[in-house]
Amino acid sequence: MPKKETKRLQVVLSDEQDALLTRVTYELSSPERLVSKSEVVRLAIEKISQELGEGVDKQEFVKLLEEDSEA
Repeated sequence: MPKKETKRLQVVLSDEQDALLTRVTYELSSPERLVSKSEVVRLAIEKISQELGEGVDKQEFVKLLEEDSEA
């Protein structure tokens, strides 16, 4: 998938979310290949889209989003 270079999203993360993102980034990285936080976010977007396309109950995702907005 080509990267869109003209506009970037600015998303505010909580300290907990940033820590999770950092942990996943380190787990996916290796001495041969360092993975960036942006790559992890793009991967997460692709995986969510793929799961929704495979018929995963979207209400699970909506519930997670609602819980996040309440916190």
